[in-house]
Order: sequence, then structure tokens, then C-alpha cells
Amino acid sequence: MIEILNPTLLTRARDTGALVADILQTLKSRSTIGTNLLDIDRWAKDMIIEAGATSCYVDYAPSFGRGPFGHYICTAVNDAVLHGRPYDYPLANGDLLTLDLAVSLGGIAADAAISFIVGDAKPPESVALISATERALAAGIAAAGPGARIGDIAHAIGTALTKAGYSINTEFGGHGIGSTMHQDPHVPNTGRPGRGYTLRPGLLLALEPWVMADTARLVTDADGWTLRSATGCRTAHSEHTIAITDDGAEILTMPKQARA
Repeated sequence: MIEILNPTLLTRARDTGALVADILQTLKSRSTIGTNLLDIDRWAKDMIIEAGATSCYVDYAPSFGRGPFGHYICTAVNDAVLHGRPYDYPLANGDLLTLDLAVSLGGIAADAAISFIVGDAKPPESVALISATERALAAGIAAAGPGARIGDIAHAIGTALTKAGYSINTEFGGHGIGSTMHQDPHVPNTGRPGRGYTLRPGLLLALEPWVMADTARLVTDADGWTLRSATGCRTAHSEHTIAITDDGAEILTMPKQARA
């Protein structure tokens, strides 16, 4: 289903996007050396409930996962890149952590992810990975607007990732979002311009470029959810929910300091 939001629902989407962005920034500030992934999950739960929102993850049970996810946020560390299931792990200096969060507020969902390095270590490979996904995300957003096509976004993302020297996995990518977390259209992280669904005002999309340092192959962790790089290399993932408007793409999950 491809869902087009009316102005009232788009206002709700802005509220949801702001909540997701603010929770992620709070969690980032609290994620220091020694922080346990289970604490991050608990903090996410508390903030979601306090806001009167609903987690999109706790009861989520798609075909690619093993049973309900059972947690409030995805926490992917180092070689983990997608669907990272929180577990008893204290963060170490230099860990590359991705936090991926989706919630619903007022009946509309928003989804975003940030990758960052814990502590004061700055491994060059990790910095480069994160930067590549952020540039690719910006390129995808710049390519989005009324009359553009899904292929235009995919091509922009893929071009940025390839230029940075990374291979691209096409098993998972971006997606439509609205009254539910995952909707059509699928937005791959590479593609041909001028192809696919034509973007219309009121469409929400979650764009999410992600890369692995030296492979495009994923393996599934024993938890049945966490996807890791097949070679054990580090990974990164950046995501925003955007709304297509008459004037272009509006980023709904922009951090508060950037919104100001």
C-alpha cells in the first residue's frame, strides 16, 4: 500500500518525527563507555511511554525475523548493521554504535537511525563509514521532490556510496511509512534514475543508506534478528523520514538543534 497523507496527518507526522529525533539524540548523549545496550533499550521504552507514543518494534514479527522483536530500539555495534537486538553488552571506547528507532504517535509512524563512535577514539575506517552513509542520505533527500521517481533517489544514494568505495547490498533499503512502519514503495540503495513510482506531495519515505566496510554480504546472528557483515568488518547506517511536499523534501526526523 502506498499512503498519501492529508495536511492534518502530515502535522502529526512532524510531531512523530520530532519525537524520534529527540529520543535518538538523548540516547546518543547517554551512550558512553560502559553503557549497557539493555539500558539504552530501557531508556527508549521510558521515553516512548512518557510521550504517549507506541513502539513499532516490540511486537514486530516479519518473515525475516525470528518471532516478535521484543525490544524498543535497534542497537547495532561494530559488525552489526541492521535489526540489532539489544543484549547484555557494555559499550567500549571506539565502538561504532547504530541506534535505529521507529515509533507511532497520533496514528502516524516515523523512523530514523544514527551511527556514531562511542568515547574519544576515532578509528578512521569508522569515521569514513559513517560519513559515507550521511552523504548518501543527503544525496537521496536532495533527489526527492514532487515529480521525481524512486529510481532518482536510489541512484543518488547508490552513486554516493559507490563513489566512497563501498559495495551495496540490495536486500534491505528504504520504504514508505505512514499509519504503519513499513509500506510501499521500496527504496533501494542503488538504482536507475527515471524509474519507479512518481513521488507525490503527502508521501512519507524512510531513506536509509547503510554500508559494510569490505563486503556486501550479510549473515544473521544467533538471536534470529541481528544482521552482521559476513566478514566481521565494521558497518554504518543513517536514516531519516522525509515528507514529499510541493516545495521538495521535508526532513521530519531532524535533530532539535538542526530544526532551530
